[in-house]
Amino acid sequence: MIKVLIAEDQKIVRECIRDTIEKDAEIKVIGCSENGKEALQVCEREIPDVVLMDIGMPVCNGIQCTKSLKAKYRHIKIIILTIFEDDQNVLNALNSGADGYVLKDISPAELILTIKSVAAGFSIMNKSTLAGVLNQANQTTNSPLLKNPPPDVNLTERELAAIRLIVNGKDYKEMASILYLTEGSIRNLISDILQKLNLKDRVQLAVFAVKNDLC
Repeated sequence: MIKVLIAEDQKIVRECIRDTIEKDAEIKVIGCSENGKEALQVCEREIPDVVLMDIGMPVCNGIQCTKSLKAKYRHIKIIILTIFEDDQNVLNALNSGADGYVLKDISPAELILTIKSVAAGFSIMNKSTLAGVLNQANQTTNSPLLKNPPPDVNLTERELAAIRLIVNGKDYKEMASILYLTEGSIRNLISDILQKLNLKDRVQLAVFAVKNDLC
């Protein structure tokens, strides 16, 4: 069972999201909050697996709450669910530790799939949002998502192939089939790449790869 907290300041939106995602037998909403401060308090009591986080909340907004939550509970996955596709908001959310960034026009089925994917360890961001991040990144020289590779880092052909597959949206099972490896080997390979490049997850790796012409 995936335990989900909804952090959203509009009650009608909170209830709609709750009704939508609880139709799936594998998801349980363990609480709702109307601002980031309340979300932090609920997380302390309930320890959810995933938080659906709005950005524009009073008292403590979604970016601030994400940063505070990740500083204390690294294992809690955070999906930014918002109407804002502003490039700076996306960068701020990712730099604060968000594991996903999706818009509120997402379909119910896609939202449920996003929750399950993030809970399983994937990072989710739609292609239009990723394009916006890259555009913003061209003007942002100090973003940790976009730094050039260290001079002593050498990526193997297999690592480069794995990076290209990630940029193309392939999951571990698909990558294993294409590269003739087990899923466990693929996970270890990606972990090694992230460590080499000092990146956090697949989203950062995809942004980094496009920025540095690795795909």
